[in-house]
Amino acid sequence: MLAFTTHRGQALSLPWENIDTDQIIPARYLHRPREAGYEDQLFHDLRFTPDGKPKVGFPLNDPTQAESTILIAGRNFGCGSSREHAVWALLDYGFRVVIAPDFGDIFFNNSLKNGLLVIRLDEQSIQSLMHEEGQPQILTVDLPQQSIINSSDLRFPFEIDAYRKEALLKGESEIQMTYRLLDKIKQFETHHINANPWVATPPAS
Repeated sequence: MLAFTTHRGQALSLPWENIDTDQIIPARYLHRPREAGYEDQLFHDLRFTPDGKPKVGFPLNDPTQAESTILIAGRNFGCGSSREHAVWALLDYGFRVVIAPDFGDIFFNNSLKNGLLVIRLDEQSIQSLMHEEGQPQILTVDLPQQSIINSSDLRFPFEIDAYRKEALLKGESEIQMTYRLLDKIKQFETHHINANPWVATPPAS
C-alpha cells in the first residue's frame, strides 16, 4: 500500500450522514479487476444522472473541487456492506484522507489496510475544517505529529492506533509487518518446541 507521512491538499466537504458503500461505489461495478481502476465509478449514482450527465450541485462536479484529495464527510461514513472496492474507488480518484465524526467499522479497517488515512474528529472540529465560503479549504495532514493544520494555521489533533500508524508510515500491509518479525517468530517457535517437546510429537495412532 502507499506510504503516508504528511499530505497537503484541498478538502472537499460532503457533510451528508450515512453515506454507505453502495453510494461510494454501486454494486454493479464490483466485477472489475483491481488493476482496472475505480476512479470513474466513485459516487457514480450521486454524481451522474441515469443518462451519464453530471448532476448539478454535487460537490465533486464543481470544477473548483475536482482536484480535492481530502474528504470531510458526515457521520457514519462508509456504513453498509464490507466491499473493499469503496476504499479503492476513493484512492483511485486521488483521495488520501477521509475525516468524519465516525465511520462504518469494516470500511474504517479496510481503509487503513489499503493506505487511506481515516480520521475521527468531533463535529465541532469538523465544522471548522469545512469548505470556507468563496475559497477552497487547504489542509495539511501530518501523520507523525497526528495533527491537521488548516489554512489559518490552527491545529486539530487526532488519535490513531500505534500499529496502524506504523504500517501507514512504512507503507506496509499486515503481512509485510508480520514478515519483518519472521526471525523472532522462528526463534519463539524453536524455543517453544524445545521447552515443550510434546508439542512437536505427533499423537500415537
